[in-house]
Amino acid sequence: MSKTTHYPSYDVMSHAEHWDDHTQHIVTSRLIREKSYSFLTTVEAEILRAWCSKLVGDMRGEIIQYVLCHIDQTLSDGRGEGQRKPDVAPAPELIRKGLKAIDATCQSLHAKHFFELEDYMQQGLMKDISEGSAEPASIWASVPQQDLFKKLLNYTLEAYYSHPTVWSEIGYAGPAYPRGYIRARAGQWDAWEARLENES
Repeated sequence: MSKTTHYPSYDVMSHAEHWDDHTQHIVTSRLIREKSYSFLTTVEAEILRAWCSKLVGDMRGEIIQYVLCHIDQTLSDGRGEGQRKPDVAPAPELIRKGLKAIDATCQSLHAKHFFELEDYMQQGLMKDISEGSAEPASIWASVPQQDLFKKLLNYTLEAYYSHPTVWSEIGYAGPAYPRGYIRARAGQWDAWEARLENES
């Protein structure tokens, strides 16, 4: 999928030398495609690959792979959640049960995995889950569909918008530490910030 951007020649990584070592390590590690998973099974990862690509409208392998690895690490390292309803299972349990329900639904209705369905079928199921109306009810009885959708949306977006390629495309100049901003008034840009190149 081609992406349009107002900053076609901007590359946030060209400024990496101005970041401290710790920041360089964190940001650069996001460009490495890990292929092994600690939490996700192969089928779960492929369901998520199709799901996350649809959520952000981006099929680029290196970026979606990073999103998958980020979700896998988040689910496997036992970190806490900022907020969770008292009647909703912890994220690892919610997502595992949710991915199992997605696969069971697709197998029940189409005898295929989610990632094997036509685009409109994937989009239809995602819409139903976002509205809490996916069927059959017997498969979804123990999975809060809208909470599952929101959790996957949050995990996908936090990973997608932390990838340096996406930063460059949206004109985000990356961490300002340690150099900081000098021109901080409205309408002013520091030399290392992105400039609009294409307003069409």
